[in-house]
Amino acid sequence: MKAYVSVFRLRLVNGLQYRSAALAGLATQFFWGFILIMVFEAFYSQALVTQPISLPQLITYVWLQQAFLSLIMLWFRDNELFQLITSGNIAYELCRPTGIYGFWYAKLLAQRLASAMLRCFPVILIAAFLPQPYRLSMPVDAVTALLFVITLILGLFIIISISMLIYISTFVTMSAAGSLLMFSVIGEFLAGMIIPVPLMPDWLQAIVNVLPFRLTADFPFRVYSGHISTSEALKIIPLQLLWLTVLVALGKYTMGKALRRVVVQGG
Repeated sequence: MKAYVSVFRLRLVNGLQYRSAALAGLATQFFWGFILIMVFEAFYSQALVTQPISLPQLITYVWLQQAFLSLIMLWFRDNELFQLITSGNIAYELCRPTGIYGFWYAKLLAQRLASAMLRCFPVILIAAFLPQPYRLSMPVDAVTALLFVITLILGLFIIISISMLIYISTFVTMSAAGSLLMFSVIGEFLAGMIIPVPLMPDWLQAIVNVLPFRLTADFPFRVYSGHISTSEALKIIPLQLLWLTVLVALGKYTMGKALRRVVVQGG
């Protein structure tokens, strides 16, 4: 465990040094945030029926997406890990006296947290003081805020568990781009990153609700905005824990199977 904590701390400190990249990312996230809000505002102004999520809640949803993008996006990647797999340098990782799954998991967790820490606070602070209707709303009470933090952290663990499956699949496909594209396109749509889940048709929501992707982004953000009540959130959190357990178990199992078939050639 000490080895995993150490690599987590080192990666976190290293990631916090990339301030210039974070500033560039902030500009991009504010740009896309305003674009999305204006699109939804135009849609709501022409809607003839009441929508399943209010416009203020939807605007809060969008700003939270932008603030915590590093925590929830599936296309966030570590090219070093892909290079280790495809080049055969995975042999060096196998020489470490630690489990490779936990070692990589700690690295990915630290990278996401470092990126998010540099970006989320400026986005939230600025968005909270924007004029209406572009303002980020605050949680209705302290309990809602606490539930948001809990669900977001669990969602982060789930997204890393899914990301680990992307790296593990590369052992088979030997194509980092193919594995990443397949998981990220499907996963981010089902997580509500393109269209918020409440705005999806009922038949599609039925599919989304049985998969783990919405638990990484849609669920925490709707808890924050108040669209999901406290009582309902408490019922869904055990589902997050269940999916986290399943995904970690699946990842460890498939990692073991992949490593037993690894062939490293060289002098």
